[in-house]
Parts: sequence; C-alpha cells; structure tokens
Amino acid sequence: MRRITATALALIAVGSAAAPAHADTRYLAYNASDRITLALTKGVTLQVRRGLFGAVQVERLFSTTARGTAGFTRGGPDAARRVLPQGAEENDIYAIDQDGDGRGLSRALCPGADEVWLIMGRVRAPRPLTMQAVGRWSDGAYRHCVTLSYDWRGEWATAPQAQTPLD
Repeated sequence: MRRITATALALIAVGSAAAPAHADTRYLAYNASDRITLALTKGVTLQVRRGLFGAVQVERLFSTTARGTAGFTRGGPDAARRVLPQGAEENDIYAIDQDGDGRGLSRALCPGADEVWLIMGRVRAPRPLTMQAVGRWSDGAYRHCVTLSYDWRGEWATAPQAQTPLD
C-alpha cells in the first residue's frame, strides 16, 4: 500500500513539473457609462494578466477610440484610499506610469496633480467596472479627482492595434 501511495505521489509531482501552470494575458473592453467618463476617456481596453489562481492584475490601458495607451504599476499609498468618496468600494490601487501617454491621462484625470493613481474595483468579465482617480498635489495633500464608470463591452483576442498615419 505504501509503495502505491509513493508511486502515485511521484507521478503527481512529475505531472505537475511537466505541465507548468502559466498566467495568461487578456484584453477586456469597456464603454463609458456616464457623461463624465465619456468626456474623459470614452471607451477603454484593459490589458490584464490573470495569475495562476485567478487573481487579476491590470497592466495597461488602451483608448478604444483613439491612439492613447498608458501603463500601470500595482500599488500605492494607503492615503490615496482614504480620500475616496463615501461608499466607494474600490480597493486595488495602480499608479499611472508617466511615460508615453500616461502623463496625458494623469493630467486629464487630475489636472495639477504631481502623481495620480487609479483605484479600481475587482476586474471581472462581464461585469461593469468603476475606477476612482486620486491625485497628490505639491502640498502633499491627496484629493479625489473623478469617478469613472464603465459598462462591459467584450473581450479582444489580441491587443488593440496602434493606429498609424498613412504616408
């Protein structure tokens, strides 16, 4: 009996090593669901990485209707969460990277802020998504800037293509 158990455990270990689990990247598209969100961002596509146990991390935001794209870095100060409006349930905080179009996105969401974070609810298809933009100003104060609300649109098989001008 011990020999069978040991053999079964060895086979399970070999099978686990032979077929390593891997994370996958998905592209989830959302449409603006209110006038403020429509004026600031219209539609967005989020590049998300789903981890081994189903946890989702947002890596990048693509503008669905224009050429813009911004990267995110997970994490940020707890002070950003403390300035959210009463009743806000979003908890996942992402810093907007300032390279590329990230600087323009930050300025559009929180004009005058030195740093900007997006605090998101749980990203799940096919559910609506809410993002809270929070900025830190030069005086060190954290302020809530805007609430962005999105309705689920669909999932892309690949990343949205960058639009290139015709020659």
